[in-house]
Amino acid sequence: MTVHFVGAGPGAADLITLRAAALLGGADVVLFPGTYLDAEVLSHCRPDARRVDTQDLDLDRITAAMVEAHAAGHEVVRLTSGDPSLYSALHEQTRRLDAAGVPWDVTPGVPAYAAAAATVGRELTVPLVAQSVVLTRTQARSTAMPERESLAAFAATGATLVLHLAITRARALMAELAPHYGADCPVAVVSRASQPEELVLRGTIGTIPDLVEEAGLRQAAVILVGPALASASDAESYLYSTERVTRKERLR
Repeated sequence: MTVHFVGAGPGAADLITLRAAALLGGADVVLFPGTYLDAEVLSHCRPDARRVDTQDLDLDRITAAMVEAHAAGHEVVRLTSGDPSLYSALHEQTRRLDAAGVPWDVTPGVPAYAAAAATVGRELTVPLVAQSVVLTRTQARSTAMPERESLAAFAATGATLVLHLAITRARALMAELAPHYGADCPVAVVSRASQPEELVLRGTIGTIPDLVEEAGLRQAAVILVGPALASASDAESYLYSTERVTRKERLR
């Protein structure tokens, strides 16, 4: 028996992979983060599967549930919101499973930032505007950030920023970003991307704090910041340019 860490995507039941659906359908025990997922995601589970909501459990209790299920000969799926490679505590959990001698594997999922970008209809990398995306978070009542990973340092590059776990500090963060991007830089906030209660706020570094506070957002929201969101550039990528195609034809 194996513990399968499975990316549940941004929350919508139809935005998980075929592999994820198959693993859920074969699982005897499913652990899931109830805070972030639409309950419909669990419709892929067998009716008789045991479901464990982990939103109020610490890592030791979560791991104990997985180890006990494995010892009982059960197939286990540990759902994570978005993709397991981002803020999923994968390392902490797999380290504990290794110590207990429990095998595990990982199935990727659609990350929340990708769902947010799709919702607002924007590419996060625009030629001659921004060709890098920084996925980061901030520190409040959470794990400390490494000193070298300051928001100001990332903002100084002009890259598109994707801020996770940061919605309760929107006003302070925008004040920190304004000197680098300017108050008129576009910002999009997507709460519960792809889920029935999805909410989209569009504004600028100067206006988005008021919008966030008026909406009362406290969790499950992604903040997108950067000039690429304006989509005002007429520049086009070299990959699909006439210049490249013509050069390729000449070399044949």
